[in-house]
Amino acid sequence: MYCVLVVDDVAENIDILTGILKDEYIVKAAVNGKMALKVAEKTLPDLILLDIMMPEMDGYEVCHLLKKNPFTSHIPVIFVTTRDQENDELKGFESGAVDYINKPVNPLIVKARIKTHIALSDQKKALEMDVAAKTKEINDTRLQIIKKLGHAAEYKDNDTGLHIERMSRYSHLIAQKFGFAPHQSELILHASPMHDIGKIGIPDAVLQKPGKFDPREWEIMATHALIGGDIIGESDVELLNIAKIIAEQHHEKWNGQGYPKKLSGQEINIFARIVAIADVFDALTSKRPYKKAWSVEQAFELIRSEKEKHFDPDVVDAFEQGLPELIKIKNHFQ
Repeated sequence: MYCVLVVDDVAENIDILTGILKDEYIVKAAVNGKMALKVAEKTLPDLILLDIMMPEMDGYEVCHLLKKNPFTSHIPVIFVTTRDQENDELKGFESGAVDYINKPVNPLIVKARIKTHIALSDQKKALEMDVAAKTKEINDTRLQIIKKLGHAAEYKDNDTGLHIERMSRYSHLIAQKFGFAPHQSELILHASPMHDIGKIGIPDAVLQKPGKFDPREWEIMATHALIGGDIIGESDVELLNIAKIIAEQHHEKWNGQGYPKKLSGQEINIFARIVAIADVFDALTSKRPYKKAWSVEQAFELIRSEKEKHFDPDVVDAFEQGLPELIKIKNHFQ
């Protein structure tokens, strides 16, 4: 059963409208604007019948505040008033109302208008839900593609591809400890899997070499950062822009001795500075054909020793704060 809120400073008017609607709707009432705002936010009626001429706060102001409040902005408002001038109607529509009913009210018109606008509101809600679902589906598909591309690069030089799972979650956690807002933390979680996509462009003879690289091989290997940026390319999508930055900069060092552009300090994007620690931590604590896995304690000591050298000191502090949770992630994604 739909709920209608009737707002009027005259009790008789409330009684009239309640009598018209009570058989088909749950009817709530408020005798002034301040009360109407409280009742609307608490009960979230399906429609509001709002008088214009009220003391202290008129209907226009009440309607404006209802539309400004995210909890009540979706509720259709119909003005019920003795005013019928064109300017009055225009002002009402500008404040957010959907319709006008003139006093004295006609019961059939009141019921017809309410039925119409509740139906329109339901259709709007259904459409918004459908759009939200489709948007989520598109976003989920995009994220899956990004993760799979990241895995494609990892499978060229990693036995399981779980490096992607671990380091993206490490990055997410470090970002949270660093003070990122939820939206930014989610960005690094979903963009970081593309950090090594450029490895796709590195010859297998170099990428899969079990020993140390000679100078020429190292020079070839170092190009994967720029190749990754080229693969992701320029985009209007925020997620892909962050992914491009991470791919290009996650091997830069705080002291300027990294690659490919020898950026230093704040020149390195904070997303890349965070991924740099997550990536090194996972590389150190993972077993590879050419090395044994380091213990967490050994990896942590190295990272701490590289504070202000390889790594942003503030990000190292955030990493240290999250270490117990990082270990849980590591153990889960063995």
